[in-house]
Amino acid sequence: MTGTGGTATALARLRADGDVPVDVSRVPAREAAERELSRPMYHENDPSLLQRGLNRFWEWLDDLFGSASGAAPGGVLGLVVIVLAVMALASALWWRLGTPSRAPATTGDSLFADGPRSARDHRATAARHASAGRWNEAVQERMRAVVRSLEERALLDPRPGRTADEAAAEAGRSLPSHADGLRLAARTFDDVTYGGRTADEPAYRRVEELDTALERTRPALDAPSTGTPA
Repeated sequence: MTGTGGTATALARLRADGDVPVDVSRVPAREAAERELSRPMYHENDPSLLQRGLNRFWEWLDDLFGSASGAAPGGVLGLVVIVLAVMALASALWWRLGTPSRAPATTGDSLFADGPRSARDHRATAARHASAGRWNEAVQERMRAVVRSLEERALLDPRPGRTADEAAAEAGRSLPSHADGLRLAARTFDDVTYGGRTADEPAYRRVEELDTALERTRPALDAPSTGTPA
C-alpha cells in the first residue's frame, strides 16, 4: 500500500540521517494531537461559555421535569396540574394573609414611635390624615389617641414599648363592654402598620367611634384597674 510504503520510506530516511530507530510512543502522539486540536481554527464555531452554561441548565431542567413527571400521577399533565394548584393556593394565601407580619411582642412594634404626645394631638393628626384620605396614617394616629387617652385617665399605666394588642387587652379588663372593639382596633392597627394591609374610611370610622365611646364610658368598678389612682 502507498501509505505503508511512504511511512516505511520516511522511517528509513530517518535511520539513514540519524542512524537511530524512530519509535513514536502513544503519550507523545496524544500530546501532539491535543496541541493540534487546540488550535483556534478548530474552535471557531464552538458555543460560547454562556451558551454552554445555558445548555447545561436546560438539560438539568429537562431531567428534573422528566423525573418529576415520571413520579407524578398522570405524567406530564398531572405534574402541570399539581404546579398550577400549588401556585393558586400560594396566591390565595398571600391575598388572604397579606405580607407576613412581625410578632407583636417585639421591641420594634411599640405603639408610639415618637416622643410623648397628648391624646388631643393624636386626634388632630388623625383628622388631618383622614381629610387627605390617608386612611392608614389616620387609623394609626386614632389608635394612639385611644391608648393615650386611657393613660391620661389613669386606666392604663404609661409604659414605653407597649403594643396595641397589649393596650387593648389591659384596657378591656377595665372596660369590658368595649373589649371586643379594642381588640378589633388593635388588630386593624397591626394590619396596616406591620401586615402590609391598606385601611379604608370605614376602618378609620370604627376606631374613631370607639375613641368617642370610650371617652363617655366609666370603668367597671368591680374590675381590677391597670392604672394608678388619679
